[in-house]
Amino acid sequence: MLIKTYGAAVRGIDALKITVEVNVSSGINFSLVGLPDSAVKESQQRIDAALRNNGYKIPGKNITVNMAPADIRKEGSAYDLTIASGILFASEQIKSENAERYIIMGELALDGDVRPIKGALPIALLAKKEGFKGFILPIQNAREAAVVEGLDVLGVQNIKEVIDHFNGTQEIKPLVLDTLNEFEKDVSLFNVDFCDVKGQENVKRALEIAAAGGHNIILIGPPGCGKTMLAKRIPTILPPLTIEEALETTKIHSVAGTLGQNTSLLTKRPFRHPHHTVSDVALVGGGSNPKPGEISLAHNGILFLDELPEFKRTVLEVMRQPLEDRVVTISRAKITVDYPASFMLVASMNPSPSGEFYDPTTSNDSEMAVRRYLSKVSGPLLDRIDLQIEVQRVPFEKLTEKENSENSLSIRDRVIQARKIQTGRFKNETGIHTNSQLTPKLMRQYCQIDASGEAILKAAVDRLNLSARSYDRILKVARTIADLDKSETIKTNHIAESIQFRSLDRNGWTQ
Repeated sequence: MLIKTYGAAVRGIDALKITVEVNVSSGINFSLVGLPDSAVKESQQRIDAALRNNGYKIPGKNITVNMAPADIRKEGSAYDLTIASGILFASEQIKSENAERYIIMGELALDGDVRPIKGALPIALLAKKEGFKGFILPIQNAREAAVVEGLDVLGVQNIKEVIDHFNGTQEIKPLVLDTLNEFEKDVSLFNVDFCDVKGQENVKRALEIAAAGGHNIILIGPPGCGKTMLAKRIPTILPPLTIEEALETTKIHSVAGTLGQNTSLLTKRPFRHPHHTVSDVALVGGGSNPKPGEISLAHNGILFLDELPEFKRTVLEVMRQPLEDRVVTISRAKITVDYPASFMLVASMNPSPSGEFYDPTTSNDSEMAVRRYLSKVSGPLLDRIDLQIEVQRVPFEKLTEKENSENSLSIRDRVIQARKIQTGRFKNETGIHTNSQLTPKLMRQYCQIDASGEAILKAAVDRLNLSARSYDRILKVARTIADLDKSETIKTNHIAESIQFRSLDRNGWTQ
């Protein structure tokens, strides 16, 4: 008897339907074909033990399992439940009337328990797109898949529940989730706030501008001046995720397996903080079986690189293309996958090996040592960072102030208003949501400046020997400053303030 059951393979952040054909005929043999990897081939032993421990068995006949399409490699243990169900249907141990109406996925334990899988959300989206009635999966992944409306999501703990459901002896109730309620729950709760930060008003202003326009930013200052403290508070002033952003971000974390069990949607923007020993594959993604890296896990959020010069130069250089294109393409001999990587880069570094700003009269560092230290971060990478900010130590008088500084909620309100202006401006532009994403063509349309502003910018370019990319960054930041000022045009003061946020250029550190 021939029966078809359905599973899915995840490629990038999307899923592809896999048809599992099980044929039972006379003879004694078990064949699993269709380009399975070792984990899939080992499923026979897990399935056999799981069925026997629940009163069923793999029949002693000629069983052929084909996983189509045969030219796509099937990886992982998530097909255990798909194959086991197909064997039970084909051997008529359970009823098969509704077999083809469901996608079935899950890893089997030897006692028949169903263990969680990766990529439940993209698989659920595929199931709805392909017209399946429902999706049977581990109960730990059910909330994640249930955000897809119009699909019966059946979470199970043991294969016996699947058997009873198809036999009609005990129906599994679909999980119903209020997606909007899940999305809005705890969306604005943070444990930190900008009111905790004493002084540093100029840095807070720069961070507000960066958040408003989605700009990359680097903080340069001595140890203990508050660089990390400031960076960790940036998520508190970013606009909340839209439902579309939340779905896309959740898909990436689902595929990577970093989404917590019994989690539905990610409601806060990601904040990724990899250690400086991270490898280039861990940062950008890849591996023999490609998976998302830190820059994709930071999609729609923040990637914070503390002590930037301590990262290996090869690791930093592989970020240059994703910073421009906002997508990572992983190419292998048999597969090419794309992972979104639209993140806000926040970096911090010391100004010299000793950690202090260089002063020829007092510094323990030679000028050559300082330049060698700074050269660990390449000029092309710094060019891609819109705001370069010097962070000074906080004076004692500021540290002992009794009054709290402005809180995150107030700053966030201004950021949200600036983002709304940008949303309206770019509503007819595909893939453009913030000023940091402006293309050269759109810059000519939206970043026009008057004669006085052009004169100031020309002087800055000539004096600082700025690159064409730095020129573009100054204009984009000026556009964001104008938006925060609720100005339709970029004024001279907006240009002047934007130039002040190129500290490395002004000090000649990138030359």
